[in-house]
This record gives sequence, structure tokens and C-alpha cells, in this order.
Amino acid sequence: MIKITILAIGKIKESYITAAIDEYRKRLSPHAKLEFVELSEEKTPDNPSAAERQAAVNEEGKKLLKRIPSGAYTFLLDLHGKEISSEELAAKLDKLQTAGNSQFCFIIGGPFGVSDELRAVSDCLSFSRLTFTHQMIRMLLTEQIYRAFKINRGEKYHW
Repeated sequence: MIKITILAIGKIKESYITAAIDEYRKRLSPHAKLEFVELSEEKTPDNPSAAERQAAVNEEGKKLLKRIPSGAYTFLLDLHGKEISSEELAAKLDKLQTAGNSQFCFIIGGPFGVSDELRAVSDCLSFSRLTFTHQMIRMLLTEQIYRAFKINRGEKYHW
């Protein structure tokens, strides 16, 4: 079975987002095991300087790097990543599975961004040029992973 890990900085605080994620996780369960790993945000002052923000990004990056499952193909959700369609994500996952990959890791950084070290070891994707909350992007990512599995199975998902 395919194993998918979503590593994220911070916790989900909104019950409606948790409910939506749980629904997509349930729908995905025949196809893949989905695990969420939430890591704490680095503490910063209320109005952090650029250096303090960068220090937080670097520390969060180190924590995330340590938690990437061994052998997992890693995607990083990054503002500067490549924008792809749902069909392109499905095709990429299908191609990787055909090549023998059965473990995937998606990383969502903290509020100040992601480290260059994470970018160096990941396939960088952007969902949009729009800005979403880090909580909301987890729900959207879970839905898109589910959509990719539906597309790859030739099942109708949308018209």
C-alpha cells in the first residue's frame, strides 16, 4: 500500500478543517495510508526582524528534514515552486509509483516560509500564486491527493 506523510509546522485549530481532512483521509484509505506529522512553530517575538524570521525558518527546516521518512519521494509546498494541475500531479504520482516509489512525503513549512535545505532535497510545488492559511492548505493538499488517486484509477471526480 502507498504511504503518504504530510509534514507540517503548526497545528490545525479549526474543527471544520479537521473534519474535511478526516473525510478525505477516509476516502483515501482504500488506496493509501495517510499520516500527518505536526511539528511546533519556532517561537519568535510579536514583530520579528528579518534575521529572527530567517532563524525560525532555518530551525523549522532542520526539524522537518529530520522527519522525512527514509526513502520517501519528497514534495515541498513552496510559494516559489512549480504550479501544476490536478492532472499533472496525478500523472507525476502515477509515474513515480510505476518507477517503484511507494512512499511519499509532502512538506508544508511555517508562516515565514521554508529553508533552502528543504528546497534542495524536494520537488517544489506551488498550489497557486494566491495565499492560503497553513491550516487550509493541508485540507486542499489532502483533497488533491485524493483527486490524484481518483484520476489515476479512471474514476470520475468532476466534470
